[in-house]
Amino acid sequence: RAGVELNEEAAAIIRQKASDNEISCAEAHNVAAKLKIEPAEVGTTIDLLEVRIVKCQLGLFGYGREKHIPALPDKVDPGIEPAINASLVNGRLPCSAAWKIAERFEVAKAVIAAVCEKMKVKVAPCQLGAFR
Repeated sequence: RAGVELNEEAAAIIRQKASDNEISCAEAHNVAAKLKIEPAEVGTTIDLLEVRIVKCQLGLFGYGREKHIPALPDKVDPGIEPAINASLVNGRLPCSAAWKIAERFEVAKAVIAAVCEKMKVKVAPCQLGAFR
């Protein structure tokens, strides 16, 4: 992208961690944490390197043609849906908010994605910039 500089330190780690020109969402977030930079900067670096992000931690992309969202558990804390509704921005749940809700309710991130699917709420934007 024009005018965007490559973060060479992040690029070196991404090149090392990428396999078959792919890097997992979790590994991309590990790079951000290691370098103490925002996930979006890692996402930009991944984009500039033309590496594909796979295995979204919410189960939304990177698993072939299908999503990888588990079935909704039988018992889900009734506070999750209101928490999702309270966190919507322009009718969508930011990925970062989904992570915070998962942490708050002590559930897997994919459970939040499953509740969003049930509620017909789209998750966007991605912290890495994979989708907007």
